[in-house]
Amino acid sequence: MLKSLLIANRGEIACRIIRTARKMGVRTVAVYSDADAKALHVRMADEAVHIGPSPARESYLVGEKIIAAAKATKAQAIHPGYGFLSENADFAQAVIDAGLVWVGPKPDSIRAMGLKDAAKKLMADAGVPVTPGYLGEDQSPKRLQKEADAIGYPVLIKAIAGGGGKGMRRVDAAKDFQEALESCKREAASSFGNDIVLLEKYILSPRHIEVQIFGDSHGNVVHLFERDCSLQRRHQKVIEEAPAPGMDEATREAVCGAAVRAAKAVNYEGAGTIEFIADASKGLKADRIWFMEMNTRLQVEHPVTEEITGQDLVEWQLRVASGEKLPKKQDELSINGWAIEARLYAEDPTKGFLPSVGRLEHLQLPTDLRVESGVCEGDDVSPFYDPMIAKLVAKGANRNAAITKLVEACRDTECWPVKTNALFLARSLSSPSFVEMTMTTGTISAELETLCAPLEITMEMMQNVGLQELYYVAHDNVDYPFADGLRGFRANSKRNDDLRLLVNGEAVEVLYPLDNEEEVHWSCGKNFIDHGEMTVWFKDGSYFTSSPWRFDGASGPGTHDGAILAPMPGKVTSVEVSKGEKVAKGQRLLTLEAMKMEHGLVAPFDGVVAELNAKAGAQVQVDALLAKIEKKD
Repeated sequence: MLKSLLIANRGEIACRIIRTARKMGVRTVAVYSDADAKALHVRMADEAVHIGPSPARESYLVGEKIIAAAKATKAQAIHPGYGFLSENADFAQAVIDAGLVWVGPKPDSIRAMGLKDAAKKLMADAGVPVTPGYLGEDQSPKRLQKEADAIGYPVLIKAIAGGGGKGMRRVDAAKDFQEALESCKREAASSFGNDIVLLEKYILSPRHIEVQIFGDSHGNVVHLFERDCSLQRRHQKVIEEAPAPGMDEATREAVCGAAVRAAKAVNYEGAGTIEFIADASKGLKADRIWFMEMNTRLQVEHPVTEEITGQDLVEWQLRVASGEKLPKKQDELSINGWAIEARLYAEDPTKGFLPSVGRLEHLQLPTDLRVESGVCEGDDVSPFYDPMIAKLVAKGANRNAAITKLVEACRDTECWPVKTNALFLARSLSSPSFVEMTMTTGTISAELETLCAPLEITMEMMQNVGLQELYYVAHDNVDYPFADGLRGFRANSKRNDDLRLLVNGEAVEVLYPLDNEEEVHWSCGKNFIDHGEMTVWFKDGSYFTSSPWRFDGASGPGTHDGAILAPMPGKVTSVEVSKGEKVAKGQRLLTLEAMKMEHGLVAPFDGVVAELNAKAGAQVQVDALLAKIEKKD
């Protein structure tokens, strides 16, 4: 068994690997960038090595620095986690050439499955069904347009080196193809250094089904059953579950069997996932499920497989890397119960899921289910990396029990001032299409307006806010700043006046017809934190703030003034307008790249570009004035 291990990653997956390594008595070494100097994975590891500045391309993506850190600390092996260099065959080979153990598949297997076009050809030769599309070498826009027209719309453009939802575009009409192709290629070049794409027929009722496989150096390959990852946004998984709902035993045997054949075709060792696309218009049927790609690493969603099988997949990885046989044979593995995972991100669904970075001043995660996290209260969410806060994993005796448990956990999550998608997750899990097992990969986009609606703050909730604040003053006998803003109220008197508050910064007057404060139902939630003259109230995974109305001209937000501000630090990749140009409401003005994702900024109303400060290639900070639109009569 290995005695020491360097984890070439960060965040929750680094913490996850450290926990299992510690359980097995393996010494751990963390690596970190400037931004991660005080990160949780650094604090957890037995030893930590600084590898460079905050940008990943100068730290976590520099293989030479990671190998040097392993040698300096006398680590025997390197575990890549997921993302970063985990599927980089050249890095894997460099680790091996340095005399270290690579905790992952052989470099040749990574190469064979790493490029989507070559992998599909290999799978077809191995008898694994693949989706129809174009895998040709001619990458000219004219040829790609011709092939897309021949396949028939909608089509999916996919970067052959892509992953994690990046470098993918759905195109519904021929007129939109070239713009989508250019955007996809830019994102692919930025994220993977390779802008070659393939085309696939887009399945109109698609389900994402994937199979966890595992191989060892003794020629053994097993599967640990399937997962369903159909709830996605922009091809990024949001909710994952195991087993797949609606999967009968015959279909399971066929799909899992195909996954094992795929792994054997490349002499696979270690953890891997075979991803399939299913046409679910007539239920899950073996003859309507096709190979998409293989991920030659441990998946983000591996905990749901661990929950239903009772196996520790990181332990399996370390044992296989040590030369041992797989811990279990196929007939020793079985499904027990149901598990669902939700990815809790620092992002604002009400603002197009823009990342929300900054200090986690208050963070309270649920304690009655499995939580995989790489941050704690007081840590920072950095703009340099994926903004995941945690993975919430619920297990139940059946699917409904797991859903109920996870919905409650999402609604009980408290985070401030960083925004999260917890309310969005709770709504997604409660969606009739998910509960009734009719979801597809397009469900979230179809229901986006409902799922992303802001928390509704009712009159009853605002009434409760006022009473709770008065209780605070009257019962605790403290000098609380909020009391000065409650005009027309006296503690222990009838509540028949109006209440003046700022709720989320917007001035409101709350009617108070209640005769007795005991009649109040605590609909706003009893969980809140006092932050000076502002109170933060937590409700259903979201929060709102209240403070005194001081009659100083404070009011709610007015109409949009036309200022186009950078929503986050990033790079301007393109500017589509010029100063003085007339623009229409919703017209794209420029594109900002942040966290390797493109964000289009659009005109808030019809008008003229009065000011334009953005330049393609420029790095900008949050709230930088990029452009200004003026209305014209």
